Amino acid sequence: MFFPRSSGVLLHPTCFPSRFGIGDLGYEAYQFIDFLAESNQQYWQILPLSPCDENPYISYGSMAGNPLLISPEKLRDEGLLFDSDFWHLPEFNSDKVEFEKVKQTKMPLLEKACEHFKVNASQAQQKEFREFCEVAQNWLDDYALFMAFRDTFGTPWYEWKPEIVKRDRQAIESWQRRLAPEIFLQKYWQFEFHRQWSNLKNYANEKRIKIIGDIPIYVAHNSADVWANREIFCLDEATNQPTLVAGTPPDYFSSSGQVWTNPVYNWEKLQQQNFGWWVQRFKTILDDVDVIRIDHFRAFQAYWAIKPEETSAINGKWVEAPGEALFKQVQEQLGELPIVVEDLGTITKEVVELRELFHFPGMKVLQFAFNGDPDHPYLPINYPRHCLVYTGTHDNDTIVGWFEKLSEGEKDSILAYLGCTSSDEIHWELIRLALSSVADQAIIPVQDLLGLGSEARMNNPSQTQGNWDWRYRGDRLTEELRDRLKTITTTYGRAPIQH
Repeated sequence: MFFPRSSGVLLHPTCFPSRFGIGDLGYEAYQFIDFLAESNQQYWQILPLSPCDENPYISYGSMAGNPLLISPEKLRDEGLLFDSDFWHLPEFNSDKVEFEKVKQTKMPLLEKACEHFKVNASQAQQKEFREFCEVAQNWLDDYALFMAFRDTFGTPWYEWKPEIVKRDRQAIESWQRRLAPEIFLQKYWQFEFHRQWSNLKNYANEKRIKIIGDIPIYVAHNSADVWANREIFCLDEATNQPTLVAGTPPDYFSSSGQVWTNPVYNWEKLQQQNFGWWVQRFKTILDDVDVIRIDHFRAFQAYWAIKPEETSAINGKWVEAPGEALFKQVQEQLGELPIVVEDLGTITKEVVELRELFHFPGMKVLQFAFNGDPDHPYLPINYPRHCLVYTGTHDNDTIVGWFEKLSEGEKDSILAYLGCTSSDEIHWELIRLALSSVADQAIIPVQDLLGLGSEARMNNPSQTQGNWDWRYRGDRLTEELRDRLKTITTTYGRAPIQH
């Protein structure tokens, strides 16, 4: 897949300003796309859009959308909510998402919209809803039922009634009738999410902005994915608990590695099924994004497997995975896909060979480049063209926060490399370095464009609290910032070609 020289911005929709306490798919999202287009960007990179409590990489359904991203103002414009519904909104922190407060405020609004839809939807809207449910049936039915059970029982699926855990056909049919209103609600929310997202994506594409979306390799244990497809995960048949969980060995982010608690795949069973579940995941995400970023790509060659009783990842082991067979099957069924891969961490020659076999561009992160080794693969002088360069990712500190934590010697060395005497605008110096590199694509987190410190970090993998909640204020994306980004993008040949 050929990617022309270009650049873009990394920002998750939850980070948009909003009077509902969390960014959504409403008017601020459209204004952000205008900002991208007017500053000559060609990509908007997002994190997973799936439903979650806070962490978008721990989702209740990998193919579903997060209802918290639905815009109540868009629902109002459709006549499903009214201005009076917004009169008594609480005051939210404009810099952070207060997730519980958001849920308590927003979910009743989404429930009210569903009730209005049931009563007032036109025939055309009802037809659109039925068509959506039919097209999405292969994942939507299981997801909606799972969420209805979750809300009814309030416990993980492996603690439900045995006949439901085992998905006994008669029991499921009985509960489907009993929970019909709750199932309808979940399907309606998915309908509205996908309708709003589709409209936003179309707007972006009209502005010549392509969306890079994340496909995490793993799914949460307590998810519709695992409940409905137990056979393709490493689970104990009696307890339905993982027999092996995923994670990473000790690395840059943690000296003891990371234990993620996600069950690992039963790759033998998946291969017997021609990787049907994975093919469906790729097919589904392609409806929502233009380019797929595969998270933790190295685990498709070999993954770090940890016994669930371990408290650290040190005692895990590498287990080979059939990545080549998987991607061949995906290509055979779906054709050549626009894929980029996150190939950070412990990368072996086998991982590189798998990536190069399918011509997937990998990632370079500038924050990892300055260890004094002139041959370091993340130094721009060593890049191939076929890659993406980032100042940092959602797992990194911001450039300003990262730089402030370095020793004086490290700071002096970086400034010498950059050819500047002051660190006053270190974020712009690193942005310039990324954009001037030979990498086909350069992606800059919004936090680095704004020159923010560690308070704006999106995720710290070594911490379990205080992640995923950063938001920017509505006045931050100024004309001055737009013009400066446009100028530097054009200077380094990353502006879109005018037809």
